[in-house]
Amino acid sequence: MLAKVETLMLEMVASLKDARSVELFHKVPKGKRLRAKLILKIAGPSPEALKLAAIVELIHAASLLHDDVIDDAFTRRGEASINAQFGNKTAIMLGDILYSKGFSELTAMPQDVAFSISNAVALLSLGELLDVELSHTFNDNLEVYFDMIYKKTASLIEASAHAAAILAKKQSHKYALYGKNLGLAFQIIDDILDITQSSEVLGKPSLNDFKEGKTTLPYLYMYAKLSSSDQNRLLGLFQKELSVEESTWIKEKMSETNAIGDAMMYAKQLGFEALRVIEGEDDVGLASIITDMIERNF
Repeated sequence: MLAKVETLMLEMVASLKDARSVELFHKVPKGKRLRAKLILKIAGPSPEALKLAAIVELIHAASLLHDDVIDDAFTRRGEASINAQFGNKTAIMLGDILYSKGFSELTAMPQDVAFSISNAVALLSLGELLDVELSHTFNDNLEVYFDMIYKKTASLIEASAHAAAILAKKQSHKYALYGKNLGLAFQIIDDILDITQSSEVLGKPSLNDFKEGKTTLPYLYMYAKLSSSDQNRLLGLFQKELSVEESTWIKEKMSETNAIGDAMMYAKQLGFEALRVIEGEDDVGLASIITDMIERNF
């Protein structure tokens, strides 16, 4: 069914009758299609669900195009990003095209479905703005971190599950909570992998988040357990091009404070809570999404 989603996405872009947009869209690195998988598992492969999955993945692709420009990212999942290949202006405009086309298709969906997705995209943009603002200084506030990752990542996953449940006439509030927890856990695992995986696996430098000014959950947990002198040293490395010795020191402190283990445990707790929420509902494979997300290595 994901192949059908890919076809629908391409058809939506092609319907604009602009060959350059289609050409560029073919070069956008494909992701895990987590949101599409979630929609299809909850709502089934109905024409409406397939269309919703394609719309959401178009919108998600647009957000990543803009994200790569904001982060000066030259790779996306090991492939050259659109901004690296064609420049920031092209990447931004292609993102705008995908956003606009996604929203125009969304207007034909049921009103409560359209509102759920469009409201999440507004939250996503607020999360991106907050992420940029937080990059200026080291953030040691857990509440602020969770607010940012909810808006930037979890809100669209939450809305995807919510909208799919509306289409399937299921208890949408339960699936929304499942989606929210899945989204939060997904981002935490991403944050962990930035530290634990090699540059070859990630397709970008290891510890890149810290260099970009992102104070993710493992750093928050580690910072809280460090001595004053080690806290000061960590702050001195913030947004810096790290040497091998400095990277090694950070990873050693992560190990000493069990920051990675604590962050992983929190992500697993979110996953367990997500499954408890939908306990008693039809088993449509949502447990496997949680497991695959937590156990992934990229």
